Amino acid sequence: MSDILWCLLLTILGVEFIIGIFGNLFMAVVNIMDWVKRRKISLMDLILTALAISRIGFVGSLFTAFLIFIMYPALMMNEEMMNILNISWTMINHFSIWLATCLSIFYFLKIANLSNSLFLYLKWRVKNVVSGTLLLSLPILCINIIVINMNIAVWIDECKTNMSFNSVSNDYVQFFKISLLTNTIFTLIPFTVSLITFLLLIFSLWKHLRNMQHSAQDSQDVSTTAHIKALHTVVTFLLLYTIFFLSLALQSWKNEVLYKNLIHLCYEAAGLIFPSGHSCVLILGNTRLRQTFLSTMCWLRCRLKMLNS
Repeated sequence: MSDILWCLLLTILGVEFIIGIFGNLFMAVVNIMDWVKRRKISLMDLILTALAISRIGFVGSLFTAFLIFIMYPALMMNEEMMNILNISWTMINHFSIWLATCLSIFYFLKIANLSNSLFLYLKWRVKNVVSGTLLLSLPILCINIIVINMNIAVWIDECKTNMSFNSVSNDYVQFFKISLLTNTIFTLIPFTVSLITFLLLIFSLWKHLRNMQHSAQDSQDVSTTAHIKALHTVVTFLLLYTIFFLSLALQSWKNEVLYKNLIHLCYEAAGLIFPSGHSCVLILGNTRLRQTFLSTMCWLRCRLKMLNS
């Protein structure tokens, strides 16, 4: 039974990896080509491009760490490898999540209709708000890296004190859980920001629909459609984000299971849903990206027919 689950999870991981790499690569290439062609790029496309590039790195780092964990577990206990993997993953994960949060903020400021003076001030300065959000996230990244480095230093000191294999393995498991717990706590901040933007979008939509009812106009106007489209994108992001967050939290939970590698594989599969699934949502939710994707698929299908004929 465990062999069947192992093969199934490996297949799921492979599919998620392919979708994550090629989906984000497609998004980045299309936006960069359009940027070169027009010699300018919108703020939303710039965020999507940066997000796609960070997601490629995110998926690649997760897959690399997984292969090392499965094929060369002893290498995971090497001090240099620990520093490289943990710090690089922390940085890539940070920018991936915060860029997605900036996208949620962008949707909120561009689409929501609120009469609040602070909102109107921020709405006219959406580019500065997005840039400021990324800049404000940098101190959080620095603190996160410092905490991770402290955990690595403590783990190395404990390994030097007791050099037995079982002790080192147990210490590594504890370090792995503490590091994941640390990253889980730090991901709560952008998650909270995205959740607030989602709730404010709902509030804005409710106010807009109420005003439409009072003026006896059709509720399916352009603003309503834009609200609903943005809400679909943000709620999907939050759902996938929650799955990713839970996968981190469960890995940091003390859990003694016989098939530890199988359980770890489940967590990896759950974690990869976030960057892979969200790229599909962004492509399908963006008219230009969706049309380019469909035309590319039609071109590939025609090429395959020509080759087979």
